[in-house]
Amino acid sequence: MKQTVKWLAATLIALGLNQAVWADDVSDFQEMLQAAEQGNAQAQLDLGVMYYKGEGVRQDYAQAVQWFRKAAEQGDAQAKHNLGVMYYEGQGVRQDYAQAVQWYRKAAEQGIAQDQYNLGVMYEQGQGVRQDDAQAAQWYRKAAEQGVAEAQHNLGGMYDSGRGVHQDYTQAVQWFRKAAEQGYAGAQNNLGKMYANGQGVRQDDAQAAQWYRKAAEQGDAYAQFNLGVMYESGRGVHQDYTQAVQWYRNAAEQGHADAQFNLGLMYDQGRGVRQDKAQAVQWYRKAAEQGIAKAQVNLGAMYAKGLGVRQDYTQAVQWYRRAAEQGGAQAQSNLGWMYLNGRGVRQDYAQAVQWYRRAAEQGDAQAQSNLGWMYLNGQGVRQDVAQAAQWFRKAAEQGDANAQYNLGVMYTQGQGVRKNLVIAKEWYGKACDNGLQQGCDTYRKFNQAGY
Repeated sequence: MKQTVKWLAATLIALGLNQAVWADDVSDFQEMLQAAEQGNAQAQLDLGVMYYKGEGVRQDYAQAVQWFRKAAEQGDAQAKHNLGVMYYEGQGVRQDYAQAVQWYRKAAEQGIAQDQYNLGVMYEQGQGVRQDDAQAAQWYRKAAEQGVAEAQHNLGGMYDSGRGVHQDYTQAVQWFRKAAEQGYAGAQNNLGKMYANGQGVRQDDAQAAQWYRKAAEQGDAYAQFNLGVMYESGRGVHQDYTQAVQWYRNAAEQGHADAQFNLGLMYDQGRGVRQDKAQAVQWYRKAAEQGIAKAQVNLGAMYAKGLGVRQDYTQAVQWYRRAAEQGGAQAQSNLGWMYLNGRGVRQDYAQAVQWYRRAAEQGDAQAQSNLGWMYLNGQGVRQDVAQAAQWFRKAAEQGDANAQYNLGVMYTQGQGVRKNLVIAKEWYGKACDNGLQQGCDTYRKFNQAGY
């Protein structure tokens, strides 16, 4: 999983703070104020920092802005940076991204690495300037070459996705590694992803797990989730469901939706934890509320079956519908079943057909088989045995035993297809092979009859 952090460093950088000369008493403050009023840029900068932090004077952002502006207009790069921050944050002035960009640019052009990075962020996000990935990449590069880990990471992300530069996984790895070696968690996670996928480096699950771990131990939720996946699947580490649960939980508690779903699944199936349907429901719900379709489907199923919650078909329908409207085939099929049987909604064959069709067109075998039944029986559609046979065939070719049996019946009776007992026997045999006893019984009868 790729993670591109777009964090903007909107704080006074250390250079300005380190250069501030603090007033030990009123007379010292008066001397600094006098120097600032006489045009001493360093005194103006220091005075602005004092007002910003409220050290030696009452905190006053408006006063901080005034003094930063005076120093900035004399060319002080640090003051330009600080003024850009004030406009970005709306401290002491009305928030104005365009003004922030202007001051960041002035500082960036004087070589302030943090502002080169900040300017890259502004271009990438389209704040105060027209969005421009190429410009973002250029400014990230300037800051990255000065060692700014965030810029190195974001430049790696540009190469990874091919935004603003030609896609180049090798370059992505190079920049991710530089940031990762500085301890930047997002880059460590992304470097792990590159090793996991074999992009820009030889595929190496052990290396992937190592980098995921470094980021995960810093609290990076993406890396915690990814490390959980490695433990669950046994990739790069010994398979360990307990460890998988631990890392999923760490990420889930930070709000990582996929981790919440996976943790729900572990509780649902009793892997790495004692099986607990109520806990499964809780975690499915958290992920479902963040829009994860598979969690919405599973939560719907828990309500439909009364597992971990009181059975409630209306709630089941609501969650199936959310997932179905995102295009989830399983949810669409389940929603079709609810309309077919009048569970949680008024029975409505036409609605059942509509939802079955959506799922069937995505290749859902159960929905294809059920749609075949609807055409065969004329429920929600005009009866059409040829259409029924077509949908049964689609499901049968995916291994659906009931559809295979039904297709056998169609060939036996010549419904929707030309009667052919040899082909019918083949489909009964397939249904038998897939565990349908009725298919086995019919296949045996055909054998006895000599077909």
